[in-house]
Parts: sequence; C-alpha cells; structure tokens
Amino acid sequence: YVLGARRRLWSSLRRGPVALRVAGHELVAWLDGGELRVAPEACPHMGARLSEGRVCDGALTCPWHGLRLDASGRGAWRPWPSFDDGVLCWVRLPELGQEPSARPYLPPRPSPFVDAVIELEARCEARDVIANRLDPWHGVHLHPQGFAALAMTAQELPGEEDRMHMRVAKRILGPLCIEVDITFHCADARTIVMTIVEGEGKGSVVETHATPIDGSEDEAGPRCRIVEATLAGSERKGFVHATRLAALMRPFMRRAALGLWRDDLPYAERLYALRQGTKRAASLHLPLHCD
Repeated sequence: YVLGARRRLWSSLRRGPVALRVAGHELVAWLDGGELRVAPEACPHMGARLSEGRVCDGALTCPWHGLRLDASGRGAWRPWPSFDDGVLCWVRLPELGQEPSARPYLPPRPSPFVDAVIELEARCEARDVIANRLDPWHGVHLHPQGFAALAMTAQELPGEEDRMHMRVAKRILGPLCIEVDITFHCADARTIVMTIVEGEGKGSVVETHATPIDGSEDEAGPRCRIVEATLAGSERKGFVHATRLAALMRPFMRRAALGLWRDDLPYAERLYALRQGTKRAASLHLPLHCD
C-alpha cells in the first residue's frame, strides 16, 4: 500500500513519529537513522498512541510508560515491512488470499526525471479510481482543456497483452498540441500506470495509486487516498540541466494533475454510488497534500 509522497512524509518524520491509517489499520511511522519504519500504532503494553511519543536513537518511546520499541519488536508487536522507492513510501500489510511480494511492483521510470506528487481523498473504493483511469476515452470529452484527440493504436502486442496502446494529442497552449503514444497498464490491483512510449517525454510515467483508508464503510461511504506521482523525463540532451529547476517545475506539474482530478473525483465516486444503489456520496474534493 502506498503511504504517500516520500518528500512530504520524510519532512514530517524528521519532527517525530507520524500516525497513519491504511486499510483500517492504525499505524505509526518513524525514522530509524535513514530507514523508514512502520508499525501498529498501539503500544503493546497498554495501547498508548505511539505517534504521541518520541524517537530516541531510532526507537519509539511510549508516551505513557516510556517503553522502548525498536525494529526488533516486542512480543506480538512487530514493524510491518516498509519500502522507500525514492518518490513514494509503501507498507506491506497482510491480505487474505494474496502472497506478499518482497517489494512493490514498480514500473520502469525515466532517468533522470523530475517528479511531482499529489494526494487527495475520495468517497469510493480503490477499484473505482482504477476504473476511471482504465477509461481513457472520457479524456477528450471531460478534459477538453487538456486533450484534443485520442485513438486506440493497438489492442494486443506480443508480450504486452495487458496494456492499452493509444495515441493522444495533448494540448500545450490553446490549439497548440503535441502527439504522443502512450500505454496504460495495472502494476497491481491498486495501481495504474500511464507511460509515454513514443514522442516528446518518452519514458515519462504517471503512477496513480489508490490506497483504502478505512477497513469498513461508514454511512458516507469508504474513504480512499489517491496518490498520483508524475515522473517527467526526456531524451533531449539538455533535460539533465532542467532537473536543476525541479523545484520551479513541480507547482506546474501538480496544478496539471489536480486539474484532471477535479473532474475525475466525481466520476470515481459516482461509480461507487451506483454500485451500492445509494445517492452520490459527498466528495472531499480537496488535495490533502502536495509534496
């Protein structure tokens, strides 16, 4: 499960432990030297919130009784496997009927790249977020400000039967567009990846991750955290110099991503509402974080 943007999360962790909620699990994250640690938030002694404690020499200190908890665990309390891929942070939690992998299934990423991450919440399930991205045909109609045309170029290629291949005319400024060939594929059950395979920005990817927050639904519907990472690259020789301007580029990249999700959040929430036979759930519709 994706926890969030590495840049944002580490900024918070440098000040102390952080409380997180993923798939109904209350978690605490902290830094053990240069390593990310994630564990159950309840202290194994009397259940104190460990996020309200402090970190000393890489170990958590319980705020109630001063119990020291480190990566080796204590009793049944053990940190969950975590992973930092340099852009996003992950945690591995048990899932019925699924064999855990040693690390997340990461798609190929460009090198070098400039990355920007947005995080939002929606009242839907992870599959509704994925369904939105698996329907790129809505893009031209729902996002005319971003796309001028879209066409399927191949449905199946040898070794890539799990990918959709498309040609997209992306607007740059008004009627000015560039054409690129892209693919969509699901890296896992909660992730869909768009990759530019030909054209300007070849190798660039947009990873959309949907992380359930609650283990059970409330009256307003389940909450899902959408974490979308845009990793922009280019084969142009001068792009390596552009990476030095990453801090200036990120606000524009985040604004473009948020512009699409302002329309796509109601789409995903409506899918959930129709499936449940309920009225459209109230949307949160605001970015929680931008790294």
